[in-house]
Amino acid sequence: MRPLAPAAIAPPFARYSHGVEIPAGHRLVRVSGQLGLAPDGRVPDGARAQADICFANIRHILAEAGMRPEHVVHVTAYVTARHHMAGYMAARDAFLAENAALPGSTLLIVSGFTRPEFVVEVELWAAAP
Repeated sequence: MRPLAPAAIAPPFARYSHGVEIPAGHRLVRVSGQLGLAPDGRVPDGARAQADICFANIRHILAEAGMRPEHVVHVTAYVTARHHMAGYMAARDAFLAENAALPGSTLLIVSGFTRPEFVVEVELWAAAP
């Protein structure tokens, strides 16, 4: 993957790329929105704890396709309030810590999810040869 960073626009204000070029012949994986639901059914309090579960789930999904975080080309996240952004972003940055090239990213504030205890949801695209 090749990050796209045109000099004609302001640089990203967080750890992401403005765009990502996916080389021809790569397989794509589309990961559905993951919620902070632990395998035992527990939903922890706080965006960071929930986002950590989201990214742990994503690691398992990617692994099933023979992929790792370095193959992520775009992350879309949803939080239920602006104050949840920092916790989510800390979890995202930890998930992507070893990536040489950063994926694209979108973060939206939404009114809620299927259950009121959920405060963050994460979905993404990955590509690998």
